[in-house]
Amino acid sequence: MFELIRANRRRSILLVAGFVAFLALVGAAIGALTGYGLWGTIIALVISGGIAFASYWKADAIALAVSRAHPADPEQYQRLHNLVEGLCIASGLPKPRIYVVDDPAPNAFATGRNPRHAAVAVTTGLLEKLNRVELEGVLAHELSHIRNYDILVSTLAVTLVGAVALLTDTAIRLMWWNGGRVPRDGDRADGNNPLAYLGFALLIFAPILAKAMQATISRQRETLADVSACQMTRYPPGLIAALEKLRDDTTVTHSASTATAHMWIEQPMAGVGDKGKLGGIHRMFDTHPPLEERIALLREL
Repeated sequence: MFELIRANRRRSILLVAGFVAFLALVGAAIGALTGYGLWGTIIALVISGGIAFASYWKADAIALAVSRAHPADPEQYQRLHNLVEGLCIASGLPKPRIYVVDDPAPNAFATGRNPRHAAVAVTTGLLEKLNRVELEGVLAHELSHIRNYDILVSTLAVTLVGAVALLTDTAIRLMWWNGGRVPRDGDRADGNNPLAYLGFALLIFAPILAKAMQATISRQRETLADVSACQMTRYPPGLIAALEKLRDDTTVTHSASTATAHMWIEQPMAGVGDKGKLGGIHRMFDTHPPLEERIALLREL
């Protein structure tokens, strides 16, 4: 179990490092194509960084507002508060704020910039359909995200996706405004510079590749949280039973959106599990591993 946790952390660090390098490559290509050089790229990166910092600082408030979550009353949701308190005492975590989302689909998510500024939200469907042991497994999964600073990693990944999209969109608009006639070093007289074609291709496919990389990071963190949850509860069958119920439930989480899909314990959007001709391509953008794979992994612990 501990080796699996370490392996997942190493892969996540490598993916984030690769993501940053990819962003730098996109920025360099944009600077060369638009003719604004290094300074134009630096300005765009600074603006993206400012937006990223603001998003990270207020990530919890934004996620809770988008999901229409409301604070869980300690008396009405006493079982929920007791389970979270017990898990926090056992793992040495400060108790996060607890929220409830009025949604019949069983699901949950954690948010916040660090363990002292974290929140856990569960749907009413999760509270109704899971017993105490199963609910404890789900809550341990979400608390593991907080303890492992997964929220920081996922926020960074989402921010990098946004930065890539912002940079490519800005570059395309700049080239549109100047008609693509900005002279660049190395251009041939006929204007057929192979590097220009490579830059254009990068602009087109960069947002797609960035989204796929972000989904890969999210899948790694979900696997890590599953294993960490079993370490926290010392009872893998609880989380296994919970995931089996989530697998068998076909209710769509209406409180989720594409912007928050990576945060939930189960991929909440409709259309997941496509097994058609393009199923392999679709799975590249899934934010969660298939539930069958997660269950099979936990059964091996």
